[in-house]
Amino acid sequence: MTATTNNEAQQFLGVFRYTRRAIELVWQTSRRLTLGLVLLTLVVGSLPAVAAYLGKLIVDAVLMAMQVYQTTGLVEYQPLLNYVLLEALILTCLSAAQRATTAHQALLRGLLGQKVNVMILEKAQTLALAQFEDSEFYDKLTRARREASTRPLALVNKTFSLLQNGIALASFSFLLIQFSPWVMLLLFVGALPVFIAETKFSGDAFQIFRFRSQETRTQIYLETLLAREDTIKEVKLFQLGDLLLGRYKSIFDKLFVENRHLILRRETWGFILGLLGTLTFYAAYAWVIFETVIGKITLGDMTMYLLVFKQGQTAVSASLTSVSGMYEDNLYLSNLYEYLEQPTPTESGQGNTGSQPGDGLRFEQVSFTYPGANKPALENINLHIKPGQSLALVGENGSGKTTLIKLLTRLYDPSTGRILLDGSNLKDWNPQALRQRVGVIFQDFVRYQFLVGENIGIGDISAFEDEERWHKAAKAGMADDFIQRMPEKYHTQLGRWFKGGQELSGGQWQKIALSRAFMREKADILVLDEPTSAMDAEAEAQMFDYFRSHTLNKMAILISHRFSTVRMADQIVLINQGQILEEGNHQELMQLNQRYAQLFNLQASGYR
Repeated sequence: MTATTNNEAQQFLGVFRYTRRAIELVWQTSRRLTLGLVLLTLVVGSLPAVAAYLGKLIVDAVLMAMQVYQTTGLVEYQPLLNYVLLEALILTCLSAAQRATTAHQALLRGLLGQKVNVMILEKAQTLALAQFEDSEFYDKLTRARREASTRPLALVNKTFSLLQNGIALASFSFLLIQFSPWVMLLLFVGALPVFIAETKFSGDAFQIFRFRSQETRTQIYLETLLAREDTIKEVKLFQLGDLLLGRYKSIFDKLFVENRHLILRRETWGFILGLLGTLTFYAAYAWVIFETVIGKITLGDMTMYLLVFKQGQTAVSASLTSVSGMYEDNLYLSNLYEYLEQPTPTESGQGNTGSQPGDGLRFEQVSFTYPGANKPALENINLHIKPGQSLALVGENGSGKTTLIKLLTRLYDPSTGRILLDGSNLKDWNPQALRQRVGVIFQDFVRYQFLVGENIGIGDISAFEDEERWHKAAKAGMADDFIQRMPEKYHTQLGRWFKGGQELSGGQWQKIALSRAFMREKADILVLDEPTSAMDAEAEAQMFDYFRSHTLNKMAILISHRFSTVRMADQIVLINQGQILEEGNHQELMQLNQRYAQLFNLQASGYR
């Protein structure tokens, strides 16, 4: 039993390890505001006892003045007036300090909220794609983002509150011990049960919060489906509103039942145990009155002791509440630091050039299995693309085509085998230098709610605001014609999220995305993943004519389901279930008369 109790105590105290880190975080956010908060805490903690003592002096001065008046008929106002003015000054200073404390906390809250959110987002930039494709990681991210921006300051505020109440309690103790040391014991006995209950329920609340991360993410996803312009069309068309809203409500109902049960238990026990505090106060009240009646203390002493005991009881209760709140805040901060301490994959490699310039791109016995998967997405892939050559990847959805591009761009590393660029392993390349040589447009490219030009400029962040480059890339991507017809041309807001935004057709968006690829003038590897799926036949033909003429000295990789598109490639690779099934140019594969020829003829028959 003792070992269990010690273990629980160690776990309780161990949670407080985040308090120091929270204080450091607030200090880093603003040293001036943090120092100001410390000084104000000292002031607010010490002045109430001074005010209580002045109250005693005022009452005693009133009694003395009454006795003098009854004896001499004279009234001495000056001592009494001095005490009143001094107490007014103390209370004014206390009020000003409390207001200043609130202002400091509000300013720190804004700065710290921004700092923590930036920390979360900066951490996200250092993580691997595999982590973002892991549902457990998303649970950690959800837990970190919820309340993470408020908990550090809340923890520091409670720490300062504990310091403030400790100072107040020390000053009250100095006065109360003159009455009886046993009064201090009454203060703690009255507040301790509520503290124990609050700590226990704080732990329960945290466990509920932690285990419902997946339900919370589901709710957020359903909100997205029900309230975004890119999903609401289909929701309305398929009449999904009631279904999705029903799921949203059912999750809330389930979570609310758990919350209600915890709230009712917490408040009921809080009320019952809080009665002990009330009983101890009135026990002390009766004790002080009895001592006054029998003449052991003056009326001024009685006024002071009652006020100090009440304020002392409040300080003890607030101190224990602060400790309980610190425990709860530490629990929630564990979510933030659990996320921030996620292992960051190291992208080794310092090379900016290959050992064999001009050798091009090689895949040698490359296999890859996604984390948690049982079956390889790619198996024993061997390819060689030289500068000036084009490669087309064809195959069914899920055959591994896009996975191959993820390996090329080092979003993943091969499980076995190696990928070489100009004779050097991709792992030996500086990641930034490698990605500057690659221009990729994925099938699920992002439609940024930015200006038209910014949507294009994203393709090369070093030229993000270079309008001349926007125009040049848009012409290469065949987007300039329709951009010139837009209200503000390259400064037109795209999307419907912001005022004045214009929506584009699927084909127009693809031309914007294609223009991004042409922004990367230094890129000698161009990868287009289904670049014309939303374009009409004429636009597709024009695009590929232009593409051929502008990639003569580059390595071009094209993923497409349209065989009329891929036939122009120098080399065509048919991938099936992660393996290369056929390889050659269009004529060679047609003469082979196997799977590629069957698929080509099947698709061609649809146009006859």
